[in-house]
Amino acid sequence: MVAYGAEQRVRVPVLRARWLRQTFVHWPFRPADVQALLPPGLVVDEYDGAAWVGFTPFVMADVRPAGVSSAVPGLPTFAETNLRTYVCREDGRDGIWFLSIEVANPLMLAARAVGAPYTPAHLRVTTDGDTVSYAGSRGKGRVSYRLDVRPGDPVQPTERDVWLTSRWRAYTRRLGILLETPVEHEPWPLADAAVDVLKETLTAAAGLPAPLDEPVVHFSPGVEHVRLGPSRPLFT
Repeated sequence: MVAYGAEQRVRVPVLRARWLRQTFVHWPFRPADVQALLPPGLVVDEYDGAAWVGFTPFVMADVRPAGVSSAVPGLPTFAETNLRTYVCREDGRDGIWFLSIEVANPLMLAARAVGAPYTPAHLRVTTDGDTVSYAGSRGKGRVSYRLDVRPGDPVQPTERDVWLTSRWRAYTRRLGILLETPVEHEPWPLADAAVDVLKETLTAAAGLPAPLDEPVVHFSPGVEHVRLGPSRPLFT
């Protein structure tokens, strides 16, 4: 069972931030279809016999590298969008594998050094009344999305909700070496969300077929105390 709170303390973070106005859109897929996109050393994690892929647009704020007490000039509040799935190592340690990461601030491309698949993109997050809207496009717009949601009432997370949203390490791959990055923050406050518009080509661009069912959708106002630890290589 995935832990609801962070599994470890990140005592010496290399990056601190706030993750705000995050929507989680999760689709179920055949495990074999997702496993085909994973590198050696990672096995798709399953819930109810399915692999799950999450489309998660959000806002990054107050980004601070190690040793800096305030947000960095040149790294203002900006949008980011992840397409991710859930994996395990052979020792059972679960985490996130990113299929793609779109980001509106080119300075974040420095994370490519540890294999994070960042791609510069035109992204927008806006709020109009009770609707939160996300839009993005990569390159010349051949890969794009639009998502409009209306957040509902807060929910007490179910076991599946925790499994989908509460992951405490990310795996990346650089020069053939698998790396693990620990993450710490408070538990996600989750709410139901009604989807008014959902159009995307990110999943197809990642090599995924059509999902098995309609998506499971949650909204979160965000978490305020994100701490990312140093990435460490995993040698097997």
